[in-house]
Amino acid sequence: MFDEDGRLDPFLKTLLYGVFALAIGKMLWKWLTGTAVAWILNGPWAWLTGHPWWAALICAGALVMLVAAARAVLVVLGFAGGYVGPPPAAPPALEPDTADVSVTFRMRELAAMSPTEFEQACAELLVRDGFTDVQRVGGPGDLGADVRAVDSDGDLVILQCKRYRARVTSGHVQQFNGTARPHHGADVAIMIGLAGFTDPAATFARQHHITVLGRAEIKKWAHGTHLYQAVHVLT
Repeated sequence: MFDEDGRLDPFLKTLLYGVFALAIGKMLWKWLTGTAVAWILNGPWAWLTGHPWWAALICAGALVMLVAAARAVLVVLGFAGGYVGPPPAAPPALEPDTADVSVTFRMRELAAMSPTEFEQACAELLVRDGFTDVQRVGGPGDLGADVRAVDSDGDLVILQCKRYRARVTSGHVQQFNGTARPHHGADVAIMIGLAGFTDPAATFARQHHITVLGRAEIKKWAHGTHLYQAVHVLT
């Protein structure tokens, strides 16, 4: 019924909204075709037809209000009126000492990202956690380094971010192991696998002191837990 982010399943939510809409619609239709019609014909309509001048004034006032409401809608949509001026200044670049500590992501958001967007999200979470010199360096020829940063102890952290639909295999971990420390000089080597890791991959990572974050750990990290606290043991 609820997804891993604690939100109601979209299909069930739509179904519930549909049931409520049908129930309300049925009540309104019964009222309009029964009590409301009789009341309008025997009350306001009879009074208006008996007082034509008042009817004209009421209709004129209603027309003015309708025009004003239509103009307000056009202003909000940007088609009429309103203040026209230079666009607002762009927000300042994100810096570690001014980073938004409330940065979080839902698992559904992460799953919908492109590989580049996923790497950028991981970089933003590192900034949130107080890492410095955070850089997204992923791309052709990155040799396994998607994000690099420095932690509070001054250690160089190298992240490889895998937004795969299938679990990360041992071969991918072996490739990362061959470049993270020998080539990039990582003090802390971390692999992020949105779909998790196979058992051989997790075993190889543990043997070679590579920290892996599967779906459960990523959820904790993305929802606000510090990276180093999101994993059971940081090797």
